[in-house]
Amino acid sequence: MNPKAIDDFSTWIEVFSQRGVLVELGALALCVVLAWGAVSGLRRALELQDERSIWFGRSVFDGVLFPALLLGLAYIARALVLQFFPHALFKIAIPVLISLVVIRVGVKVLQAAFQDKPWVRVVERTISWVAWGAMVLWVSGLLPLVLNEMEDVSWKVGSSTLTLRNLVEGALTACAVLIATLWISAAIESRLLKSATGGQLSVRKALSNATRALLMTVGVIMALSAVGIDLTALSVLGGAIGVGIGLGLQKLAANYVSGFVILAERSMRIGDMVRVDNFEGRITDINARYTVIRSLQGRESIVPNELIITSRVENLSLADPKVWQSTVVSVGYDSNVEQVQALLLAATLSQERVLREPGPAVSLSNFGADGLEFTVGYWIADPENGQLNVKSAVNMAILASLREQRIEIPFPQRVVHTRVAAD
Repeated sequence: MNPKAIDDFSTWIEVFSQRGVLVELGALALCVVLAWGAVSGLRRALELQDERSIWFGRSVFDGVLFPALLLGLAYIARALVLQFFPHALFKIAIPVLISLVVIRVGVKVLQAAFQDKPWVRVVERTISWVAWGAMVLWVSGLLPLVLNEMEDVSWKVGSSTLTLRNLVEGALTACAVLIATLWISAAIESRLLKSATGGQLSVRKALSNATRALLMTVGVIMALSAVGIDLTALSVLGGAIGVGIGLGLQKLAANYVSGFVILAERSMRIGDMVRVDNFEGRITDINARYTVIRSLQGRESIVPNELIITSRVENLSLADPKVWQSTVVSVGYDSNVEQVQALLLAATLSQERVLREPGPAVSLSNFGADGLEFTVGYWIADPENGQLNVKSAVNMAILASLREQRIEIPFPQRVVHTRVAAD
């Protein structure tokens, strides 16, 4: 499968001049057509857009499926051609396709697992350079020579001997295991969170976080085994971690535990309107360590989960998403009370976001120093769309209605007594 040595280049040139190369080229072209047709047919069946994504791998679906399918067809074609002609073209095509599959898998997994992370691009380029470099060494026949030289670089660590080759192979195996773990966890998370809302979304988010943590733990253990680290040494490491949690990491551990408690008991769900530490907004995400709350003004607050568990939290939409609002209106003492109540009720009902059931209520709440004070209360069902704008619209409608009926809105009046000194 691999070229024997770099000295075989003369043999390659001799083989490339034979008719079998044209057969290999035709077989490889047929593999490309079959792979493209199969992936294109699946895209049409799934109603996906952008056919160019098959070649450039812009989506996860064909970004990995097309080169993987092409690699499998190339292996089959090579086995068939090898029965009649010595192969030369496939010695280059197979390593190139393997490198392409490795790059596509690594890049797509990182993009799915760590979206919008600044370091993802650096890791993607590193994977590309390593894969293409290994392909060049493989095709040129230098890979066995490099591996033998790396085998000669060794040092003794305790009772075991480590070589540079073992470390490199272990690191590559560890990376492959972690990439596979991230891919599986990202697929499970996407599947669990698809079309989930409310309390169901919170439960699935908890399962997703737990699954990712479990898979990452298993992946790290497998990666350590691949590198050659004795897992019995983890008992000492576990004791050190326990001491660290007891001394300085108890807050971090408490936040992680609190995150799973919040998601499990569903006291707060993604989409709820809450007020935490004088910050009011809608919960947009609940992570293992913190919760993201977005205010109606666009600001976001990252709240540690322990704070939510141990402090008082107002959930405005736990049992009912409706929110009560009120405003106070003063009119002159000589105003018709029944007329004022009817005007206030009509002005409030003129706003579409004010609920009709339960409907608004108007009451004479106080005999003020400057006039009669009426309290207008009403319910809204969509506080995430803003609360101050509804209150402002209700006040504007009340003001216009009172002015239209020439009902006095009194302003503060004070009587000043002056004393004149006697002569």
